[in-house]
Amino acid sequence: MTQLTFPENFLWGTATSSYQIEGAAREDGRGPSIWDDFCRLKDAIQDGSDGSVACDHYHRYREDVALMKALGLKAYRFSIAWPRVLPAGRGAVNPKGIGFYDRLVDELLAAGIRPFVTLYHWDLPSALNAQGGWTNRDSAGWFADYATVVVRALGDRVKDWITLNEPWCSAYLGYEFGMHAPGYQDQALASKAMHHLLLAHGTALQAIRAAGDANTRVGITLNFEPNLPASESEDDRRAAAEAFDLLYEGFAEPILTGAYNERILARMVGVEIRPGDMAIIAGRNDFMGVNYYSAKLISARRGAVYDDDPEFTRMGWAVRPAGLYAILMQLHRATRGRLPLYITENGASFADQVTDGRVHDERRVAYLRAHFTQAHRAIQDGVDLRGYFVWSLIDNFEWSFGYQQFFGVVRVEYATQARIIKDSGYYLRDVATANAVL
Repeated sequence: MTQLTFPENFLWGTATSSYQIEGAAREDGRGPSIWDDFCRLKDAIQDGSDGSVACDHYHRYREDVALMKALGLKAYRFSIAWPRVLPAGRGAVNPKGIGFYDRLVDELLAAGIRPFVTLYHWDLPSALNAQGGWTNRDSAGWFADYATVVVRALGDRVKDWITLNEPWCSAYLGYEFGMHAPGYQDQALASKAMHHLLLAHGTALQAIRAAGDANTRVGITLNFEPNLPASESEDDRRAAAEAFDLLYEGFAEPILTGAYNERILARMVGVEIRPGDMAIIAGRNDFMGVNYYSAKLISARRGAVYDDDPEFTRMGWAVRPAGLYAILMQLHRATRGRLPLYITENGASFADQVTDGRVHDERRVAYLRAHFTQAHRAIQDGVDLRGYFVWSLIDNFEWSFGYQQFFGVVRVEYATQARIIKDSGYYLRDVATANAVL
């Protein structure tokens, strides 16, 4: 197979999030989060589990950094647990909490791994949820204050900052569909949360730059599920282009244009949009993170098509590598190529098995190869793509699915916390080392 070489200095890495891997939920002064609360609700988590121990990364972070180094990775995207740093969400800083991230950053840098820090990956402090959480407009200020604390502590070494991870999930899965914390089911609350999350992003952009230095770079990570035509017919192509896309129109578009379109405004009944809000939301980003897992097929005759695919992941998501190319090109056109992009999450859950101490996950290797190829194709067509973070470094607590999904390129045996590098991990190592699709 011909190697597809990536640009020099392209970053290969993996990603994780705090609640999914850290554990130590009641140690060293950490306050409770909405996910601690949600996991106690009856039937909220499919296997009845929680993230109180997870992958015990809080105690095993040195081992996990050593794994990344062994895999030849040059970057690591992780998130800060807001309630570990500010147990009440505001006010007094927990020195042991910020101290953990201080040690983690030093460990990464000593291993030659560049930290990309996400400030919010869904674990809102419970104390702030009691005050309305993201439905309270004051949340934008709370978040900016928290961001300032973290950047002042770590910004001398961390230069790459991500404000929010997938605010669509926070707003809609958390406030309208009830599938994620805090578990509400109210469309009006979701609309308020959506606007306030975007406002928090824009407010934090300003705070991070004020607390950082000339080398500070800040952006946001959004999830995308683009509309693809079910066939090459003109009707299907038109239907796909005209189909509603809440993820793009509700989040990427206002950030890039400073306005909600009419379809989004029609959904935002009861949301207060004050003068100046949209200018804050559309503040300058230094990059945008792209989380991609699947795409929708749109047929002019049948609408959204879900059953025409040869393969699905364990999550039930259709494997559509072409969708990654499509969203990268869409963002490239929307920004005229002026906004650098990173793939901040991409990966797949499959039913892995350990055989003679190894995990032969051929389907994940094929999945990654296909998506790496589409990323290379986008770069060849002009996209300023600078890095690729595979989700995930290790198997972890997969939110409402508990421990039943397996995204890691490293397996975790939860009973012993042993780590086993999967074949996909070795494949990623070889790709990162060659800086080429193999």
